[in-house]
Amino acid sequence: MAALLESHIASLATPRKGKVREVYDLGNEVLIVATDRISAFDVVMENGIPDKGRVLNQLSAFWFRMLGDLCAHHMISIDDDDIAQAIGVGDPSLSGRAMLAKKATTLPIECVARGYICGSLFKDYRRDGCAGHEPGLPKGLVDGSPFPEPIFTPATKAESGHDENLSFRQAADIVGRENAEWMRSKTLSIYAAASDYALSKGLILADTKFEFGESAEGIIWIDEALTPDSSRYWEASTWEPGGAQPSFDKQFVRDFLEASGWNKQPPGPLLPDNVVIGTRQRYLDAFERLTGIPLAV
Repeated sequence: MAALLESHIASLATPRKGKVREVYDLGNEVLIVATDRISAFDVVMENGIPDKGRVLNQLSAFWFRMLGDLCAHHMISIDDDDIAQAIGVGDPSLSGRAMLAKKATTLPIECVARGYICGSLFKDYRRDGCAGHEPGLPKGLVDGSPFPEPIFTPATKAESGHDENLSFRQAADIVGRENAEWMRSKTLSIYAAASDYALSKGLILADTKFEFGESAEGIIWIDEALTPDSSRYWEASTWEPGGAQPSFDKQFVRDFLEASGWNKQPPGPLLPDNVVIGTRQRYLDAFERLTGIPLAV
């Protein structure tokens, strides 16, 4: 079982590469390939997680279909035959991991919805009595506590290094107040619907992040949708505020790296087999719990 760390489509120009995705310009559309690369602490690891890209691609498609009435999105198709027709060649390595999408210019903030306090936000709260730019939170919250209402915490979209939390006012200065208000509204409405659905499957959606872009049709939802890379899913039956919660994401990788002595500087280390296998299973479990179907490979 091998991980796909890089795509190769000889008939197309060199793609634009992110930490995980590779984007090919098709003229009026784009082809987005989700590789099996995995990053942690903003560094890409030496090896990947087999089938991770398929989970990201197919789970995004699931959510885009389910929640498309709440917000227009960029997905056109993830059908392998449609992909082959668009690029002029069938490529088995792309099976299940490629998305034909509408072109859009990314708006330069990440839109984060949080229903529970955890991670770096809890560290801020414990230190300062607030979470980032969210003053007025109730006292006595512990790691894993729900917020009285989900909150919107925008952040910079860094090409390298760490994203930084923004106040709503700072976000509005970057994208314009009308756009910022629209993005906040869509972020919270999508989160609410997804959270309710996830809970019906026994999972808590603690937080998630979205990206939006300007297209010929106006602002649309782009990139990925509610995947284990962009979201924190917890097991509802074992949720207990007061400490870190077991999650269906790359926290397993982060925990290994924290204990490994790695200095969090590039290059990323080689992940051992047990970490690769354990992480892959968490991604597959999240996919199958949420969709009710096995992953198409």
